[in-house]
Amino acid sequence: MAEKLLPDYTIRSGSTLDRALLVKFMQRTYQDMFPRQDFSHLSQTVEQYLSTETPLWWVEYSAEKQEQLDIFPTRPIACLWMGNAIDQISGLRHTHIFLLYVNPQHRRKGIGTALMQQAENSAKERGDTQIALQVFQTNEPAINLYNQLGYQTQSLWMVKPLQ
Repeated sequence: MAEKLLPDYTIRSGSTLDRALLVKFMQRTYQDMFPRQDFSHLSQTVEQYLSTETPLWWVEYSAEKQEQLDIFPTRPIACLWMGNAIDQISGLRHTHIFLLYVNPQHRRKGIGTALMQQAENSAKERGDTQIALQVFQTNEPAINLYNQLGYQTQSLWMVKPLQ
C-alpha cells in the first residue's frame, strides 16, 4: 500500500521480492561516486542482508503526477533500506541505514529528509534508541543532510590499501 510522502510523491513498502531492484539502486549509489568501478558484487550484500527484518521503502511519483506527465509504469525514484547493528559500546541493538538513494533529478526536494524521518519513526516504533549510518567523507551533500537532521560523527572508519 502506498501513502503520501510529499506533494507529487508516494512511499510504499518493499519486500524480499525486490532484490534485483535493490541491487540496481545500490549500484547507482556507488556509481555516482565511483563511476569507473564495477559493483556487481553488491548482489551478495543484498542476498546476505535483505530479509523481512530489514525494512525497505520505495518512493514513486504520485498517481496524480503520473497522469500529468503521462508516465507509466511507475518506477521508483528513491529508496531507503534499514537493518540492525549492535552498538559496540553499549551492546544495544539499533537501527542502521544500509541505503538511502534519491535519483539525482529528484534531489533537493525533501525526499531524503522525508525518508530519514520514516527511518526514525520506524526505529522508534520497534523500540530502538539510536540510529546510525555510514557516509563517504567525500559525499558532502549527504553529510550536510545528516548534520541538519542532528546526526553526529561517533567514529571514523579508516582504511589502508595493502600492496
